[in-house]
Amino acid sequence: MSTAMRDCIDLCNECHVRCEEMMTRCMEMGGAKLGMMMVTCADMSRMCADMMMRCSAMVADLEMMRMCAKMCGLASQMMRMCAQECAKTGDAELADAADMMTRCAELCGTITAEMMMENA
Repeated sequence: MSTAMRDCIDLCNECHVRCEEMMTRCMEMGGAKLGMMMVTCADMSRMCADMMMRCSAMVADLEMMRMCAKMCGLASQMMRMCAQECAKTGDAELADAADMMTRCAELCGTITAEMMMENA
């Protein structure tokens, strides 16, 4: 497993926890739509981390690696969308979460490209 993939797994797990925490904050602020986005982002980031951990053990399985790369790409898109919505709120905690989601999205995008190149 590459260092970048290990870092991405750690950041995806952090993203999962942070989105779960921020979901409650969004609901308290009356942002049901953003709260639901947080739930989805939390689930996708956890799934992305899980798939990367499984894929690293199954390097020879090309189809599994492709699915993992797709999951990383989809999670990256969701994190970016969620980060944009968080930034619009003007809330300091959500802005901080948005920064973390953006970093995670960038790393997931890097991992996606790395996996696709290795398995082209």
